[in-house]
Amino acid sequence: MSTGSPRLLPADSGLAEAASVLRTGGLVAFPTETVYGLGANALDARAAARIFEAKARPSFDPLITHLADAADLEPLVGPVPPAVAALAARFWPGPLTLIVDRPAAIPPIVTSGLDTMAVRVPDNDHARGLIAAAGVPVAAPSANRFGQLSPTRAEHVVRGLGAAVDVVLDGGPTRCGIESTIVDARGERPVVLRLGALPVEELEKVTGPVTIRPGSSGQPVAPGTLAAHYAPRTPLRLLPIGSPVGAEPAAGDGVRRGYLSFRDRPADGWAAVEVLSATGDLTEAAARLFDALHQLDAAGVAEIVAESVPDTGVGRAVNDRLRRAAATWQPAG
Repeated sequence: MSTGSPRLLPADSGLAEAASVLRTGGLVAFPTETVYGLGANALDARAAARIFEAKARPSFDPLITHLADAADLEPLVGPVPPAVAALAARFWPGPLTLIVDRPAAIPPIVTSGLDTMAVRVPDNDHARGLIAAAGVPVAAPSANRFGQLSPTRAEHVVRGLGAAVDVVLDGGPTRCGIESTIVDARGERPVVLRLGALPVEELEKVTGPVTIRPGSSGQPVAPGTLAAHYAPRTPLRLLPIGSPVGAEPAAGDGVRRGYLSFRDRPADGWAAVEVLSATGDLTEAAARLFDALHQLDAAGVAEIVAESVPDTGVGRAVNDRLRRAAATWQPAG
């Protein structure tokens, strides 16, 4: 992490300054409906390279390009397949990223050398206002160190990236709390490459059945698809779906453990507890996921034990993030 702090600006009054920073090659962290993004001018290869440096992100992991309006897609990339156009018309602005062919205007570093590009229109007035004011498409992965917890508040960005970012726009907590769903709809049957805030069930109302392939072997074709990702600094162990609440012993061996619960508080004995939704609401659970993990990560525990949530709707994406976080801490071999 870089020492020092970025300029922290209110999102409702800092757009003009932040847009100027983007136009001149700087990095701006900004709120979306999913998580905070780390943005750079997507037409500027040097600016995009700064994203990889700031995040310590491997060059093989592509970025998502953000647009201010769905009408900006075809002027940038040319005609798109009918299924891509239908999904954009139905779900943009929103937490859906679509795969299209990379246009010549987008430098290869943004797509990690791939001939495809991930693109979306965020459902956040500050994000779209920033992109529109900058006048350029904005390449933006999550505003965190690579592989670590995604940021859902401005303070997460400041704590994680420090002065590696020029400006952070503070728009408060994000609404969805997990990243966008990524879909490749260029073929005969749409393929979900990353589960996210837009549930598969909603997609299928437009497309019919989809194939779910949220994982990468070799170079990723979409961001956030590596087997180990989204991890706290504290080792995380994921309990199987259906495990009793707090069944894992929390005391007796002298180890301080934190517990991430879906809806019910466990018995006493845990050093720290975070509950995702006391009412069992999966949308609320998704919105709280990364913030709760940030809290447990800062609690000074030696291990985080996490419950799975019901594996339906947006719960699929919550479990996907927990599995990848746990995989980061599994012994090799």
